[in-house]
Amino acid sequence: MYPELLCSAVAVGLYANTLDGDFCYDDSRAIKTNQDLLPETPWTNILYNDFWGTLLTHSGSHKSFRPLCTLSFRFNYSLHGLRPWGYHLLNVLLHALVTGLFTVISRTLLGSWCLLAGLLFASHPIHTEAVAGVVGRADVGAALFFLMSLLCYMKHCRLRGGPRTGHGRSSVTRCWAWFLGSLWCALGSMLWKEQGVTVLAVSAVYDLFVFQQLRFRQVLQYLLGKKMNTAEFVSLIALVLWGILLLSSRLYWMGNQPPNFSNSDNPAADSAHPLTRTLTFLYLPAANAWLLLCPDKLSFDWSMDAVPLVKSFADWRNLHAVAFYSFLIALALAGLRGQKRDAKESNGKAHVSNGKSNGYQASDTNHNINSGEGPPNGIVNGSSRLPHYPQRTSLPSTENVVVFSLGIISLSFLPATNLFFYVGFVIAERVLYIPSIGFCLLVATGTRSLYIKLRRTKGNNKVLVFCLCSVLLLLNGLKTVQRNRDWSSEERLYMSGISVNPAKAWGNLGNVLKNQGKIVEAERAYRNALHYRGNMADMLYNLGLLLQESGRFIEALHYYKLSIASRPTLASAYLNTGIILMNQGKQEEAKHTFVTCAGIPDENLKDPHAHKSSVTSCLYNLGKLLHEQGLQQEALSVYKEAVQKMPKQFAPHSLYNMMGEAYMRLNRLEEAGHWYKESLRAKPDHIPAHLTYGKLLSITGQKAEAEKYYLRAIQLDSTRGNCYMHYGQFLLEQSRLAEAAEMAERAAQLDNSEFDVVFSAAHMLRQANLNEAAEQQYEHAACLRPDYPAALMNLGAMLHLNGKLAEAEANYLRALQLKPDDAITQSNLRKLWNVMDKQGLRTMQNNAILKS
Repeated sequence: MYPELLCSAVAVGLYANTLDGDFCYDDSRAIKTNQDLLPETPWTNILYNDFWGTLLTHSGSHKSFRPLCTLSFRFNYSLHGLRPWGYHLLNVLLHALVTGLFTVISRTLLGSWCLLAGLLFASHPIHTEAVAGVVGRADVGAALFFLMSLLCYMKHCRLRGGPRTGHGRSSVTRCWAWFLGSLWCALGSMLWKEQGVTVLAVSAVYDLFVFQQLRFRQVLQYLLGKKMNTAEFVSLIALVLWGILLLSSRLYWMGNQPPNFSNSDNPAADSAHPLTRTLTFLYLPAANAWLLLCPDKLSFDWSMDAVPLVKSFADWRNLHAVAFYSFLIALALAGLRGQKRDAKESNGKAHVSNGKSNGYQASDTNHNINSGEGPPNGIVNGSSRLPHYPQRTSLPSTENVVVFSLGIISLSFLPATNLFFYVGFVIAERVLYIPSIGFCLLVATGTRSLYIKLRRTKGNNKVLVFCLCSVLLLLNGLKTVQRNRDWSSEERLYMSGISVNPAKAWGNLGNVLKNQGKIVEAERAYRNALHYRGNMADMLYNLGLLLQESGRFIEALHYYKLSIASRPTLASAYLNTGIILMNQGKQEEAKHTFVTCAGIPDENLKDPHAHKSSVTSCLYNLGKLLHEQGLQQEALSVYKEAVQKMPKQFAPHSLYNMMGEAYMRLNRLEEAGHWYKESLRAKPDHIPAHLTYGKLLSITGQKAEAEKYYLRAIQLDSTRGNCYMHYGQFLLEQSRLAEAAEMAERAAQLDNSEFDVVFSAAHMLRQANLNEAAEQQYEHAACLRPDYPAALMNLGAMLHLNGKLAEAEANYLRALQLKPDDAITQSNLRKLWNVMDKQGLRTMQNNAILKS
């Protein structure tokens, strides 16, 4: 089996169990709530929106322009909607393709040792986030096009530097066709993820240090054009110009502004102390390198305090940074200086034409024999050729590959270093997907070099190398499988991150437990998160939401206010605060809260879509408040503002229906009808719109049409007493008393805990002259709202009619205690007393109540 096929198969096997996984972590924003995936959304939107579906030029945009990745998500959505397995399957297949392509490239650099490089890449645990997490597809897709671009450039170099033949013109054409392919693949890599553009710099490193085998001091001469032929000059200049064009276009497309991130995303960037920023940013590459070298402790999120800031030179982590950069520089210098030694060892007989290298040359005869490849100049030694590989020119030297590997690691990681602009993370494991290409190549190169040296010694040292490689691959594979299991569900993922980032992990775990209905456990998780970091606005809000849903409104209000204090732009906290205040009868406070929320600037927000939805909901509730206070014009103004501000994903049917009701109260029936129709168009099964539109049709004399809407509402949900109540009122207006009474009783039976339904049902039964039934419903209504004087007064009147005079008197008196100045109750009570006096019954007259 070819090495690339074997490595790809291993990659698929290791990640096969991710197909049963669910959406995790950032998948919700990128997939579940991303409108750009929906078939009804024009596909061209992906050219103007970021990865999360926000307009690129918006101040709150993440500026992650990855249209090819979003297009792949849209492809998945069109096939199977939001079922996760298809998204995971495509991720695994892309990882297999990347692994196979990396192994193909490694064969040209390492020969048979490409198998070690490929297996190491296939099994490295650092890749789990990129492969198991669906949003990691951006990194995997970028890596695929990254390697395609690099492979095309390698083909271009070989044709450019190869010997002239009788087919020179076609050779030249193919040479530059491969070059154009490299440039277009670089563009594709960047459109998967921004990091992909670094392949252009990596290609230049390959050209100079691998293909041409230059020493470092020779590079400057080449860049000045002193020893460079036209083809080489054009290649490198074209790479530079194409890179400048791509980067400038990218900057222009996102509005010529860098993204804004919150303090918790990248605390060092927000630090006011230059020394803290510098030391922390110098340490972070060393921390990332350690994850590649020893991926023992991995986490879904490294933000906040997962990596504490390096605030002074006394911090021992500075030694890590010094050791890392020292080793990196020493390795690079050894690679660059080693090329000169190799040239001497081969007696200077590198194959050149007019001082130009024609491709890979032998740096050490033993080196090439031990690598399993044929000797230089295409001379075939049957004893040294491997049976699986075709004859080819000799491999580049170990030093060449070391420099190239370091180039891949450092250049592809450069955008994440905060050197040119601040990034929205501290450490992100999926960002290491492309740099790990260089790391795996470097490890395989070092292992090959060690094996060659040990072959010259006695003993079984070479067996030891193979055993160590096997143990390394086995440990990596086991860690990857274990890490895949962590990513199989959100609960396992967040529990695995508690040791690294307890605040974020406990908070996210609380969300999962809440969704599972484990309220007590969820509250404990939220409080654990706040124990580690008490100013997390999201966690304060989530705890408040949990308490609100549990009926603990005073505690919920406290946490909502804390979340607002921590993040004054958190619109959802204002929304729920206003709703609680409104339900507590604090109308003015609620109104002020809603108005404050509506005035929050729509700038520099992490999730502008969610913010706009909350602001729209605030305006909707503010309009309802004004509507209930009889301020219809003011309510309409607020509703119109809500319509202007609502985002695409906001469901507008309730808002449109309330606008119709406001116009209805103003007796502007035509406009009311328009908004009722809009509500039904937005949600054809919206029951309140059926009921209100039916009422409008009834008023305008379209009785038959009105009845259709009432019956349709009942058909949509036959368990809602409110539907029967409205239909019963319609039947009552048509003098269809028996049918109205039937609807009233059914409504009261279905919604026996809803005061409005029971109270209205009692009215309808009374008007249908079913006094006994009406009395029962009034009594039930009075039990539901014992502090509501109208319920007591109507119960008293019904008892009065039914001849239960003493009970009627008691209810009249209770109603007057709640509302002493109610003229109707006072009048009914006087009439009752007159009847009781005539019948010689004892009364409980209360002159103080009557005088008041």
